[in-house]
Amino acid sequence: MSDPAPLGVYVHWPYCARICPYCDFNVVRDRGRTAEQAALADAIVADLVAQRDLTGERTLLSIFFGGGTPSLMDPVQVARVIETAKRLWSPAADIEISLEANPTDAEADRFAALAEAGVQRLSLGVQALDDDSLKALGRNHDAGAARRAIAAAAKAFPRLSVDLIYARPGQTDAAWRAELAQVLAMGPEHVSPYQLTIEAGTAFDRAVGRGTLKVPDEDLAATLFETTQEILEAAGFDAYEVSNHARGEAARSRHNLVYWRGVDYVGVGPGAHGRLALPEGRAATTAHRAIADYVAAVATTGVGFEREILTRQEAAEERLVLGLRIDDGVAFAEMAPLGLTPDLPKVRDLVEAGLLAADPNRLRATRGGRLVLDRLTGVLAT
Repeated sequence: MSDPAPLGVYVHWPYCARICPYCDFNVVRDRGRTAEQAALADAIVADLVAQRDLTGERTLLSIFFGGGTPSLMDPVQVARVIETAKRLWSPAADIEISLEANPTDAEADRFAALAEAGVQRLSLGVQALDDDSLKALGRNHDAGAARRAIAAAAKAFPRLSVDLIYARPGQTDAAWRAELAQVLAMGPEHVSPYQLTIEAGTAFDRAVGRGTLKVPDEDLAATLFETTQEILEAAGFDAYEVSNHARGEAARSRHNLVYWRGVDYVGVGPGAHGRLALPEGRAATTAHRAIADYVAAVATTGVGFEREILTRQEAAEERLVLGLRIDDGVAFAEMAPLGLTPDLPKVRDLVEAGLLAADPNRLRATRGGRLVLDRLTGVLAT
């Protein structure tokens, strides 16, 4: 008898002490909303229970608390959500439970309680290690707090990932090299360096429009990308995804691999997305974005989301976009709805151009392909 199909759980906690100017996630300011947060935690638990009826028995691979700033969540509620998910689905022997955190001293003091609640892996939003950059990014911590938080997290959790942002205004290649060296010296086993992107509707987007913010041009951004690969590879990190580097396979983010490999996942919390294989097809679930709407929907209908059945082409396009982000790519067999085969002229052309690997079984981007991944996936999807 085969094991139940695998599943991940994503929990969105939307509260932040401060809204960063580059952020376009579904977030709100945390201003003493104690009663609202308690009601939201109740709704998240109820939503999980309702979604168990949709999924049936599954093997639970991962639980990921994202946001927002889930390290602001009451550790008692974190434990409650973890216990509920483990009760509803069968935990894998090596289940990974992750939580995102910011490195303020107030949150670092909570690390022990979050570990006691069941969190095993902390994803720490350091973003930069110099005070001027942190101020420009709108962060509410300084470089000293970041270093203290890294040290505290390394003691509290079995696994630690450090998030960084590069291609920042005024950043040089030499400064980025020095910053990466500082981070690596502190010993994290996983580093997630993200290139700064200007998202529509954010404060940074408005500043660019006014001409008061200038980001590095494409050539410098490409140089910084190559520097990232060079430094981390030399330090023993595998670039298993465009923006994620791990020192060995065990250090890879199990939950993020759920997304990139097309595994099912439940999404709970305001604005959370999910993907579920249902009898009628692959379903995309989208939770109500407003906290009050989400809580009310769970109370009145039992679930906090709406769902849509994807067409075979839509599902394949999603697999293409996500699968090309990781080093093992996506199987050609999954690309049948898009007509992509190893012998297709545009696939052969991209292989010859050095953007795709010469692999008869899987569609895989090379390092050069990852540098222009949006354009590459656009060509393949049309």
